[in-house]
Formats: sequence, C-alpha cells, structure tokens
Amino acid sequence: MNCDEFVELVTTFLDGAMDETAEQRFVEHLALCDGCDVYLDQFRRTIRTVGELPPDSISEAARGKLLAAFRDWRH
Repeated sequence: MNCDEFVELVTTFLDGAMDETAEQRFVEHLALCDGCDVYLDQFRRTIRTVGELPPDSISEAARGKLLAAFRDWRH
C-alpha cells in the first residue's frame, strides 16, 4: 500500500468497515510510514475535537464554506 491508498482508506479504517486483507495492508503501511502515522493521529484528533463542538458553535456561513470545501475536496 502506498500513502495515497492509505489516505483514501482512513475513514473506512476508522469506521471499522475494512475487510481483513485491506486492514492488514493498512496496518502494515502504518507501521512503516511515519508520515501516515502522523496523518492518522491528526485525523483522530480532528474528529474528537469536532465532536466536542456544540451544534450552534459555527455560523451558517462558516458551515456552508466547510461543506463546500469538503464536497469538492480531492487530494
């Protein structure tokens, strides 16, 4: 697995929806790649932080910009 494949599969991994073979490849890559290890940690911290925000803590304009940015996001 390369880093691009890893990034594509992060949410599948975190959701526990990865098949056993893909998960093994994912974990093996993670053990060898410091950059992806950092990326996964940042992803987990972001999810945790966003999950702690009160629902009304972001303006509608900011919410719209975020949704638009992620809707069209490509890496």
